[in-house]
Amino acid sequence: MIRRLLTLLLACTVASGSSLATAQDTATTIYPASVVTMDEAMPTAGAVAVRDGMIVALGDPDELAIELPAARIDSRFAAHVIVPGFIDPHIHMVLSSIQYALPLAPPWAMAGPEGMIDGLPTREAFFDHVRALEASAPAGEPLVIYGFHDLVHGDLDRHDLDAVTTDRPLIIWHYSSHDFYLNSAALDWANIDASLHDQFEGVPLGDDGQPTGRVFEDALGVLLQSVGPLIMAPDILERGLDNFSSLLRQGGVTTVADLGYGIFGFPLEDANIARNWVSPDHSGYRVYLVPEYRALQQRFGDDRVQGVADFVSGELAAPAPVLPQVKFFTDAAFYSQTMRISEPGYLAGQSQGSQGLWVIQPDDLADTIRPYWEAGFGVRIHSNGDAAQSATLSALAELRQTSADQRFVFEHAGLFSPEQVAQAGSLNAVISAASHYVFYLGEAYQAPLGAERGAWILPLGSLSQAGVPVTLHSDAPLAPPLPLRAAGIHMTRATREGGTLTADEQLSASEALESITIDAAYALGLEAEIGSIAVGKRADFTILNANPLETPGEAWPDIGIWGVVLDGDPRPLP
Repeated sequence: MIRRLLTLLLACTVASGSSLATAQDTATTIYPASVVTMDEAMPTAGAVAVRDGMIVALGDPDELAIELPAARIDSRFAAHVIVPGFIDPHIHMVLSSIQYALPLAPPWAMAGPEGMIDGLPTREAFFDHVRALEASAPAGEPLVIYGFHDLVHGDLDRHDLDAVTTDRPLIIWHYSSHDFYLNSAALDWANIDASLHDQFEGVPLGDDGQPTGRVFEDALGVLLQSVGPLIMAPDILERGLDNFSSLLRQGGVTTVADLGYGIFGFPLEDANIARNWVSPDHSGYRVYLVPEYRALQQRFGDDRVQGVADFVSGELAAPAPVLPQVKFFTDAAFYSQTMRISEPGYLAGQSQGSQGLWVIQPDDLADTIRPYWEAGFGVRIHSNGDAAQSATLSALAELRQTSADQRFVFEHAGLFSPEQVAQAGSLNAVISAASHYVFYLGEAYQAPLGAERGAWILPLGSLSQAGVPVTLHSDAPLAPPLPLRAAGIHMTRATREGGTLTADEQLSASEALESITIDAAYALGLEAEIGSIAVGKRADFTILNANPLETPGEAWPDIGIWGVVLDGDPRPLP
């Protein structure tokens, strides 16, 4: 009862600025429902009261009605469950705008704005679909198709694509987004020739001394000079972001963070977000931006740290709030087998015989981060392979000498050995895990990695037990932004083939829900504003048809979503 009175007193302070709510307190709304707060002080409640977009009280609905007599009672959620608004802490606005507008040839079933898109599980199915797309496209125009994956569809080179067509530039975009494959006409159109091999690791040559057709990682800037205007046309960006926004709303997402702001160029990204997302009220979810270190260097040079400070303060205009964090890259991509792994390297797949790629060399990692770290900014660092984790943990250990609790978030976190798990816990690290690695590639990656390293894919149960906050992200468009689906998979560790990967790394229901609410807010540094339902926080809720804490993980993807409450405003799905 004392806690109840304290909660009400705080509610009244928030709502009226002084004392108990009065007859003029008509702006307060009480929503009776089963409320799961993710707040240890009051884990559940029978109702939540909101005013001016903020949570002002929690408790029993009858008690709240007596103690807030002028409040309006809205019972529309009485048969529903209110949970904190879902957060996807790592998405890509421009990339989603592009890929959700392109022709798709996915290796597995993929959620789209109008339902599931069938996967193409064999090489034959992939090429049949590519031929059909090519035949239906306007004659002679360059064609970009997204979704190929070598571990499902096999190796791909220019000769394979020349067998589809030599009459147009044909470009296949790997599911990872880090690799492209071009036919001969596309290589000529994009001015990709053998001379580039000496400059870029990402232009490999075949036995004939000519480009294989694969262009990846460090060579993407050259390719995008030709492909960029084609895939980033205003009509494509508008259509793609509209599709992406629809998926976010279907998933009950109320907040996202765009990781890598500026990587496609600040003017393009600003225009896309300002014109096509517009605002939370317009699109139904919040967007926060995290700038990327190379984009900052290119725009601001030696003033790059001050540039971040000016973005965060609003001195420099941005189309959405910029978080006091910076995005870095230790290594390359999990999906395309270019993440940096330990000896003996990749045992199979398109990177067989190599160890993958560094983006920042290990000896340079701490020094690259340090100027931002010393300015107090948080770190969000793409770090996938086990060799990458060793380098990133070493850099973190060095940085921790000057700050014990500054936010340092490993993004994707593809592989973690048991020793690295323990080190992450001791160094106060945070994990923002790519939610889809286990399901999509948990089994397919066993041959490239081998049994020992294959067991290290996203050991989230061990990380959580080591005291590491764990959140899940879609990395959209690489996986659909459907948090219930993502979290449910990590309660079961299910794979798309129907198996289970390292069952002892399962998350509990509570850990899974934390990973898409309060722990996701923690990764963003916004845990004081969102992520749980508590007095003084934003009234951002996801409205469900069942309580996920009482639902088996395999059934989480099937939990119905009514819609969301954003800033206290109910927004049902169509």
